Amino acid sequence: MTKISRREFIGTTAAIAVLGFANRAVLANPLGLPLGIQLYSVRQQMAEDLDGALAAVKAAGYTEVEAAALPKKSAKEIRAALDKVGLHCVSAHHPFPELHANFNEIVAYDKELGVQFIICSSPGYRTPSPVGTSGGQRAFSLDDWNYNAEQFNILGEKTAVSGIRFGYHNHTREFVMTEGKTPYMELLRLTDPKKVTFELDCGWAMVAAVNPVEIMKNHPHRISMLHVKDFKLPQNPSPENHDPKVTELGRGTIDYHPIFAQAAKTQQIQHAFVEQEAFDMPWKESLKVDADYLRNFKM
Repeated sequence: MTKISRREFIGTTAAIAVLGFANRAVLANPLGLPLGIQLYSVRQQMAEDLDGALAAVKAAGYTEVEAAALPKKSAKEIRAALDKVGLHCVSAHHPFPELHANFNEIVAYDKELGVQFIICSSPGYRTPSPVGTSGGQRAFSLDDWNYNAEQFNILGEKTAVSGIRFGYHNHTREFVMTEGKTPYMELLRLTDPKKVTFELDCGWAMVAAVNPVEIMKNHPHRISMLHVKDFKLPQNPSPENHDPKVTELGRGTIDYHPIFAQAAKTQQIQHAFVEQEAFDMPWKESLKVDADYLRNFKM
């Protein structure tokens, strides 16, 4: 056995303690996952100064990011900017029309970023260019939602070839009762669990008066990622009629204790991303408030 001096022992112990503290800082959120953020949060800042925005994200304590609203740069340039500050892009958002039109290009781009997930961030219509009675987009029919489920299964099979999981992210329209059905539940029912996963946006679900706890409890193996955000909710929120005010985590109405508790029970959540869609304070301070909320959260 090799003997070490007392000084070497103390130095080694101190180094291990420092590494342990660093690891706890990186994994300091209620689910024991790296601190993650959806880059849509800093879309304006990235457009003005990509390197500066990413440096601020890292300085606030985040180590994982989900891509969205990226500047018009090559995947190589974006990857270099992320690597420069030590951020890992594990997921990317794209709306359905973009995925439908440019699927192969998107997969190649995102794969160069290093993603593990490609997430559809909004649905598409079976019939193109729909117009509603007021001149805007018409409401999604049940057939439209069925079409999305069909396409998600196809896209999920295709992304799997590249070693990437395909998933869907909700807002509120998925919970609007449509022809006697709840679209979100239909998507869960009609998509193949081997091909399609779900990223549950807890904030928007609550805005739609839907409890994320119940979704995870009833579908424990379908939800693999979370979006974490806070709102000052109206007294009687609903999918069709709501006027939420975005705020920082811990400053709104949403109680994340039961949500994180249920997420921990499922043991299925692989990533959780803060998404700050608007700021109630200077943006760098906001990023830190959200990160500190997760770091200091007590289950």
